[in-house]
Amino acid sequence: MSRAPEKPQRRRLQGVTIADVAARAGVSIMTVSRVINGEGRVSDETRARIGEIIREMNYAPSPAARGLASAGVTRIGLLYTNPSGAYLSEFLIGVMDEISRTGDHLLLHRCDSPEAIDAAVSKLAEEGVDGVVLPPPLCDSERALDLLAKAGKPVVAVATAREDEGVLAVRLDDYAAARTMTEHLLALGHRKVAFVTGDAAQLAAQRRLAGFRDALAAAGLEPHAVAEGDYSYRSGIEAAIGLLDADERPTAIFAANDDMASAVMSIAHRRGLDVPGDLSVVGFDDSLLAVTSWPELTTIHQPIGEMARLAIELLLRHVRARRAGGEAGASSLQADYRLVVRESAAAL
Repeated sequence: MSRAPEKPQRRRLQGVTIADVAARAGVSIMTVSRVINGEGRVSDETRARIGEIIREMNYAPSPAARGLASAGVTRIGLLYTNPSGAYLSEFLIGVMDEISRTGDHLLLHRCDSPEAIDAAVSKLAEEGVDGVVLPPPLCDSERALDLLAKAGKPVVAVATAREDEGVLAVRLDDYAAARTMTEHLLALGHRKVAFVTGDAAQLAAQRRLAGFRDALAAAGLEPHAVAEGDYSYRSGIEAAIGLLDADERPTAIFAANDDMASAVMSIAHRRGLDVPGDLSVVGFDDSLLAVTSWPELTTIHQPIGEMARLAIELLLRHVRARRAGGEAGASSLQADYRLVVRESAAAL
């Protein structure tokens, strides 16, 4: 009885990536990319060694990526993961709207783990992207930023409080925005104000907490309580249970995003509390959740879609300037926030 021929070698070769070639050659992914694309700044000896390793490993660069490069099309990578589906949805729509307008190409990779980040950066380098957009929380990922810098890819970090040289940024003044919201609650007469934090690893979350604390301090007050959250709805549920089941509950809760604020209102309703009669609740972002919650949420409007559009615009400007050997101008843009008053907060 005859057997079909085995093809283990072919399956193994299909898994070879540009990162494998770089590791074997002892060089960066960017160096391999330069050799593949025929760019300068690589010694003849290194170029020859990498070429030999590519042949030995039967590595085949993506023909689609090389075709786009010859056509002058800009390829933008976007790495994403976010505990807030509402934020991510609005951000992706903003990115895709801008990409459709410019006619460039977008490559998306989900990164929910350090291993996924490694694989995504390797894949983007292999696909020949010209630059990468990092929305939160990856905008503050040391791993992603370091790998992309080593790969020689310009990066736009969105909604970050970082001020690293070499990293483009689209920012919001999270400190001032959180302070504005806290002052609004104080003006309504609230003195027992609690806060639900965002992900402590994100600098923007730290800035929001600082703005909250400083606004209270200026009024001669301390936070009634600070509960830990991570921007997810589930963390808002857990924070709300702790705050509302305490012996002395707050009269107002400021959650660092709308997902957690919506979760706080859900627990308040379960406890038989009227919002805003018994408890005022406010959020941050002005995502779709702000107007689909009941009552509608008083929040800070962060122009998520506009920030996504600005990120693409900023990245394209820098990529094209680099190709032309010129200056791209500003490396950082700041979006405007505003307080949006709805029904979830009222005078004490």
